Amino acid sequence: MQNLTLTWQTSAVASAALYGAAFTVRRGLGRRRGQEGRWRRAGTVADVLREAGTLLVLFALWQVVGHLSVMGAGHALERAEWIHRTELDFGLPDEASWQRAVVGVPWLVRAANYYYATMHFGVMLVVLLWLFLRHRARYAWVRTTVVATTAVCLLIQFIPVAPPRMLPGNGFVDLAMEYGQSVYGDGVAGVVADQLSAMPSVHVAWCVIAAVAVITVARGAWRWLMVLHPLVTVWVVVVTANHFWADGLVAVAILLTVYLVQQAVTGWRRTEDRPGAAVSAGARERSSVES
Repeated sequence: MQNLTLTWQTSAVASAALYGAAFTVRRGLGRRRGQEGRWRRAGTVADVLREAGTLLVLFALWQVVGHLSVMGAGHALERAEWIHRTELDFGLPDEASWQRAVVGVPWLVRAANYYYATMHFGVMLVVLLWLFLRHRARYAWVRTTVVATTAVCLLIQFIPVAPPRMLPGNGFVDLAMEYGQSVYGDGVAGVVADQLSAMPSVHVAWCVIAAVAVITVARGAWRWLMVLHPLVTVWVVVVTANHFWADGLVAVAILLTVYLVQQAVTGWRRTEDRPGAAVSAGARERSSVES
């Protein structure tokens, strides 16, 4: 499965190539100003290349931070043990029992491993591309949500937390490793995809962002099918023992906070930009001086 994923080095090189291509296309725009149609298309291509490069930078940073967060496997395992114990104390379903329900179904296990390895990035890329090309006015909001949510998750992930699959004593099995589908191989130059940044789950955060974006922007009844993506993702990260319930819950809490902050900032900007707002502000200042 390693060849189906991107290492941080590959992501960084691809991102640099995309930025370079975007710069080259932009430089060529000056010679096409007399051909309005081609000028617009070239500008769109440059923007797509730049945005794709930005997403790959984010993906590479996610993997690098995971590597840097490896400060001690012992403490990471202890934190995972505590999370599992606390979940059970609160009456949450045991993730190990969910995993045992699929262990005897090889094709389902393989499908879950494949979904975990590829769909979180693939679906997000498709959704962002769709927004950029078809709903440009809504694109910036979603892109900012992705960047802000991922950034907060990365900061928390500097504290290493092991995934459930590293706790065989608690009944968990590393199914991806057993089926030869693990994305955590030898890596490149000694750097491997992160294994100790289970908290919070960026997989869960991204799938919810993608689903909310499609459901709120699209208009056809088909958009509700997108609800399946977060449902399947949560099931996948649990049965593959890559995340606890708590990892997803914290990720969703971060996402909701980002939504609230964005809404507050957007409302503030709209108030500032509203016609007459400056005049009203000036009138209030004069009134306070006179009194």
